[in-house]
Amino acid sequence: MSPLRIQQVDGDAMLRDWQHVHNMIIPSHLLSLDEVHERSGRHRLTVAYLGDVLVGCSTVRPPADGTSTATVISRVLPAHRRQGIGGRLYERELAEARALGADVIETVVLASNEDGLQFARSRGFTEIERYLLPGDSVPYVDLRLA
Repeated sequence: MSPLRIQQVDGDAMLRDWQHVHNMIIPSHLLSLDEVHERSGRHRLTVAYLGDVLVGCSTVRPPADGTSTATVISRVLPAHRRQGIGGRLYERELAEARALGADVIETVVLASNEDGLQFARSRGFTEIERYLLPGDSVPYVDLRLA
């Protein structure tokens, strides 16, 4: 098995890889490359590869001014789930969020993503809110690390 490589997004090719995983996992909210580029200026975006094969991505939304809450999101393509990749992404990004001063950790999962909800709950997250974005029909689930 090839080693897992997790890298912070750097350049258009990696932005496109991050975009691909995001859009596969969240088909109800497809992001353009421009939107991903804009996010990369506000959030820490990483991509994960097994060898040269794209397998996932992650996002850390740092604490906003005056808060100590960060959002950590790990996404793994369905064909690569249950291999420990999500756990490694999550642990890495949790450490990053803590290094950025976060005392409270949240995540968000599309309600239709049962694997993602199970993953979050198995790591101690509990649901705090469900909501629909304008025009969406599938809610998002906000969860907080207990």
